[in-house]
Amino acid sequence: MHVAIASFKGGVGKTTTAIHIAAYLQTLAPTLLLDGDATRNATEWSERGPGLPYRVADVRSAMKLAKQFEHSVIDTGQRPSDADLKALAEGCDLLIIPAVPATMDSDGLRLTISALQTLGAENYRVLITKMPPPPEPEGNNLRAALERANVPVFSVGIPRLKAFERAAAGGLLVSQVDDPRAKRAWEAYLTTGKEALKYANRH
Repeated sequence: MHVAIASFKGGVGKTTTAIHIAAYLQTLAPTLLLDGDATRNATEWSERGPGLPYRVADVRSAMKLAKQFEHSVIDTGQRPSDADLKALAEGCDLLIIPAVPATMDSDGLRLTISALQTLGAENYRVLITKMPPPPEPEGNNLRAALERANVPVFSVGIPRLKAFERAAAGGLLVSQVDDPRAKRAWEAYLTTGKEALKYANRH
């Protein structure tokens, strides 16, 4: 499966999502994470700790390396152009759009979705990240707004937890962090990965 993670806005958990979707896919078959962001956040994450359980490489190495891996995940740059977005949508099995809880008019989500719809892309799903704990309603409100607009959205949201910050700081997967809530964080990405794979297999 070939997955791309894209957003018109930073700070929505794009690299965190790429890191952990790749980790799930690696449990199934050899996986390559391609770092296509100019900030090289995924590469730096992988170099801060003992190393991630899969290969991380610059996106410019894709043609050389892709044949060696069953799965690939691309952590794309911020604010992709229409041409880049079109190429990503056409070249991957699933385009994941991370979005933090807010209205659809903010954080670039509407721009991203509008661009994809204009391009006629259908192989994308929104992943709500940094979900606040109950009873804060923002995450569920965004999900309801997306569903009303017939925008495909993952059934699970990624919780807002300090464990993710600790994982990034230590160059670890969240499942490796010594935090009682880390298990819940990892399980959210496991569920997301399984849903992504099911979608790809149907299409």
